[in-house]
Amino acid sequence: MSEIDFAQIFSPNQLAAIFPETRTNDFFEAIFGDREDGAYDISLGFDNADSDKLVLEFRLTRRPGKCLACNLTYGLPQVFSRHPIIDVKGLVAKVDDLLQGRARCAAWRLGSTREVSGDLHVIPVFISLQQDGHVP
Repeated sequence: MSEIDFAQIFSPNQLAAIFPETRTNDFFEAIFGDREDGAYDISLGFDNADSDKLVLEFRLTRRPGKCLACNLTYGLPQVFSRHPIIDVKGLVAKVDDLLQGRARCAAWRLGSTREVSGDLHVIPVFISLQQDGHVP
């Protein structure tokens, strides 16, 4: 099997297409009733990958004039994993489509929130990849 160029497949533009920036406002509208009450913007980024796993990440970037406190973000993996607007299951299906049969997405899970800085927290999205008919 030829090497998969995951960074090219999961470019910032591709990830923005499968997780558009409008989802942030939709998420806060659903949670708080007002999109302006959100303390951060949510985007999807590529972290790393190899033949049996892909790691994407939800990037929570502090909005101007807001506080990105740990207590706001540490419970989010459980919320994101089941929230219909975030739709991790649908997101993984779109990731699978982008792989175009070079690999298949198997199981997925969200990791714990990690504070990169006061302006950025990340939630890893771990996706197991299936190659040649077996799940690693």
